[in-house]
Amino acid sequence: MPTIVSSKGQSNIEAIKRYFCSEYACQMVAQAAGVDYERMIAGDYKLLIEPIAYFTHNGQYYCMTATEAALYDQKSGGALRKTMTSLTHKNLPLSMFLEFSDLGLPAWTGSTTSKQSNADIISSLGVGIVWFDERPPEGEIEAPDVEYRVDTDVITSVTLRTDTDLTPDNPASVTFHILGTTYRVNDIVIPADDSQVVWVKWHTPSTPQSVTITVSVSGAYTAQDTFVAEIVDLNEHIPPDPTATDTNPNYTVSSLPNEPQKLTANWGVWSCYWVPVWVWCDHDDWGHWVDEGYWEYEYTGYSASISGVMSLMPDDIVPTASGKSMKSGYGVKQDVTATLSTDAPTSHITHPQTAFSVFPEFQYETYLRLLQRVSSGRSAKFTFQPNEFSTYNRTVHFSPLWFPDSTDYTVFTQVWDTWTPDGMLSINLNDYVSIDGSLYDDWYTNRE
Repeated sequence: MPTIVSSKGQSNIEAIKRYFCSEYACQMVAQAAGVDYERMIAGDYKLLIEPIAYFTHNGQYYCMTATEAALYDQKSGGALRKTMTSLTHKNLPLSMFLEFSDLGLPAWTGSTTSKQSNADIISSLGVGIVWFDERPPEGEIEAPDVEYRVDTDVITSVTLRTDTDLTPDNPASVTFHILGTTYRVNDIVIPADDSQVVWVKWHTPSTPQSVTITVSVSGAYTAQDTFVAEIVDLNEHIPPDPTATDTNPNYTVSSLPNEPQKLTANWGVWSCYWVPVWVWCDHDDWGHWVDEGYWEYEYTGYSASISGVMSLMPDDIVPTASGKSMKSGYGVKQDVTATLSTDAPTSHITHPQTAFSVFPEFQYETYLRLLQRVSSGRSAKFTFQPNEFSTYNRTVHFSPLWFPDSTDYTVFTQVWDTWTPDGMLSINLNDYVSIDGSLYDDWYTNRE
């Protein structure tokens, strides 16, 4: 096996790639994991690799991945960076990184020879992926950098990096230019060779459009200074009016979507304060005190998480419903509660704002219903909007008459637009009602 984490600097990344992509290494992994080797290399699996470093710190033995070391360094106020920065912030994280984005992890395009910040290590470094088919396709150049919903509070962020100490005497500033409005963030302090996320919270326009966001930086640098934000309207995908003559004899129940979700976020802000060190300067018959102090940095970390519950039940006016059982053709009602938990101030976050549902009769594709938010705040509640096809203007979705008997009718709901400086939190929920018979059964007349 080649040296993975070198004590002498940069590892031989090509040798590492050859080893972990070799038949020998893959067979060893398959055997250890109890997976058939031929099945593993057929494209159903990927290998996620994280190097581990073993070291002694403050008299204690530790073993950590690059991500764990960066998180520990954040929590300890930079303890690892002060004592073993070459290992924890250079050799370990740069021993492996992605050349192509995969599994939600970005490709690394930064320096491969210098010390890295905790934020970059956590997001991008110290990880390798082996796949057994063609590499993932690269994104289209025309694709937007970020997608927002109309009429929504959002957060746009950049990661600021610096090679020198930024202090209150020489701070950095970032200016965001969005739709003719300028948002300026001043007095940013960051220690040398580290980084911090800088953000702006703003409200999107009420109509769909593309928005170019430009960022001006003074005193530091960022990897990206222009964004294209696509503002979209989810209301454009309302399901059609179900009718009594609809049929679907070849229908089979689809599996629930496997949509990505982001349940947690982590970020932080640097601050610094002056530590005075008074030194007496003696000049024969007189002297004076000189402050030879220094700036001490503190990192305040924040976190946020989202949780949710969903209830799908027959509408209150369904005459023959029993608990979660009903006949097809009637309406279902939905209650969703999404809760944000965070230790951050309100300027750092937005509350849950958007929820939408997709339905099994459309294979969870094509159409969606945007839910209405009936209460706001950190614990937001959502229901269906009034249905334009409902005689009584009920807040329901109508199940199709043809939906198979003795089958669970499962609705899939996503909650979006809980924004943080670390991106958007989202959660996937689902619930069901059991279908037993159809609406026609309640209207059947036996005529002799």
